Amino acid sequence: MSPTEVLQTYWHYDDFRPLQAEIIDSVLAGKDTLALMPTGGGKSLCFQVPTMVKDGLCLVITPLIALMKDQVANLRSRDIFAAAIYTGMSYDQQRVALDNCQFGPYHFLYVSPERLESETFRKRLTELPICLIAVDEAHCISQWGYDFRPSYLHIADIRESLPEVPVLALTATATPAVADDIQERLHFREKNVLKKSFRRENLQYVVREVGGPSKLPLKGDFSVPTTGDGREEKIAQIVHILSRVAGSAIVYVRNRKRAQEVAEVLSARQISADFYHAGLSTQERTRK
Repeated sequence: MSPTEVLQTYWHYDDFRPLQAEIIDSVLAGKDTLALMPTGGGKSLCFQVPTMVKDGLCLVITPLIALMKDQVANLRSRDIFAAAIYTGMSYDQQRVALDNCQFGPYHFLYVSPERLESETFRKRLTELPICLIAVDEAHCISQWGYDFRPSYLHIADIRESLPEVPVLALTATATPAVADDIQERLHFREKNVLKKSFRRENLQYVVREVGGPSKLPLKGDFSVPTTGDGREEKIAQIVHILSRVAGSAIVYVRNRKRAQEVAEVLSARQISADFYHAGLSTQERTRK
């Protein structure tokens, strides 16, 4: 089937979103490709559709177990065979998943970058009919890889045993320097970046200087008197905004300790809050 026929058959969409078709054509041409698309722009289809056209196995490298489970469930709901290997699975469960990918009609195998450091797993990879390597959240290779997920820096090692398999790197975050670094660290045979505009008409971006009122206007009453600086002032800004904006919110902080501190402070001020970070057990992360 053609890419459009695959899209219509399995996803029931009439046509692709902007840039998806160009990325898919690049992948099908066997080119290493870096795709820069905003969150919600349909990055997953850029490796799922060409894999179904090529009729092989796509190795998807992603840092989040929740994302693996969600995408595997979504693919299975479309009668597409997919598997994932992640922390918490028994040896037998992992073996069955790999056997299914080697001998069964499977098209997708989701793993974390840390899984690639296993010699046993890397040996099994050479036995699988891999036609594409998809690297999600590829900015981790450059921008955050050194601190956040150092295993991202070693993904290119598997290309030595899969020299003919193209790589599709996907991210919503990459400066020109980061884009160059991603391509270099993934051993792109030649530079190939496809980029979609990140402009979102439905979003507002506001920067607040700690120690002074925001200089950028917002709809509604968002002004708050500020005297001094530091963490307490940041909390005051957060509380002020959350008390005036309906719906849920995500507060990003620099480390695990601060995540718990902020959640506790917000809870003490009658704002329902919880914290989430990689130091929690698998069971706790799932529950939260």
